[in-house]
Amino acid sequence: MEKKDPEIITEKGLMRNWSRSMRAQGKTIGLVPTMGYLHQGHISLIKEARKHTDLLVVSIYVNPGQFSPNEDLSTYPSDFQGDIDKLMALPGGVDVVFHPYDLYDYRNNGSESGENDTSKIFDAKDEDGREKAVVSCIEERQSGHETWIRVERLEKGLCGKSRPVFFRGVATVVAKLFNIVEPDVAVFGKKDYQQWRIICRMVRDLDFPINVIGSEIVREDDGLAMSSRNVHLSTEEREKALSISMSLSRAKIAAQNGQVSCRELQNSVIQAIQEAGGKVDYAEIIGQENLEAVEEIKIPVVFCVAAWFGKVRLIDNMEIDMRVM
Repeated sequence: MEKKDPEIITEKGLMRNWSRSMRAQGKTIGLVPTMGYLHQGHISLIKEARKHTDLLVVSIYVNPGQFSPNEDLSTYPSDFQGDIDKLMALPGGVDVVFHPYDLYDYRNNGSESGENDTSKIFDAKDEDGREKAVVSCIEERQSGHETWIRVERLEKGLCGKSRPVFFRGVATVVAKLFNIVEPDVAVFGKKDYQQWRIICRMVRDLDFPINVIGSEIVREDDGLAMSSRNVHLSTEEREKALSISMSLSRAKIAAQNGQVSCRELQNSVIQAIQEAGGKVDYAEIIGQENLEAVEEIKIPVVFCVAAWFGKVRLIDNMEIDMRVM
């Protein structure tokens, strides 16, 4: 298949116009949303998306709406030219890279109402004159954005406990991307399992005409789940971080051999990670569809883990389905 340079689009209106012109020609469009710094996990999503549509858009946008001011937005790794080189090296490449500067900056949208003057539509104080709490980098920037999408029940557990603004930011920016790109298919990685399920629920509840596909986790040769954050691990931390995938694999084998007590399985994983020097955020076994905790494995579940090694927070999971052995 011929390799080609992707068209790089930075403006929302131009992106929407491209999609609509392609659709008018009878083409189907796939979307793979990313925050850049692409690795083989992202490449696997792109290859999966290629199977389902005629044309493919990859978005590269580090979304400030999902970071709180004390998180790692400013240090999130970035290599745009490297990303383009990787996309160009793919057989067939991609058709468009959507690389907006700021999806929350409304000052250049061409409105005649005056509402794009962010100094007028953002008030940093509440009705009693007190400073409003800044909960995400959007509020910190005072961009005027105030509309959020929440998938209320599914966002509460797992990462939602320690990152209270994360999933509203994810759901909101994905909805914005869906409205701008207007894809037929969107592909998300199952490594971010809760995120994938939240996007599926949002699409269902808001009637987006989009087929959301979950793609399997891609791992390094030693089993570590691929992540853009892995680059921040020291050699020693990376070695210790293998305790996550190794303990999850042992737990899956134990479950398949008849150990169905979730508390026992969770304790074994927690102990393995702590003994390796990690700090466990959570280690929970939940239903694959509803993300609710279970006491015994009687339905298809997913074992989700988040843990800190040094200053790097890693997530991983493993699906366990007793019907598939």
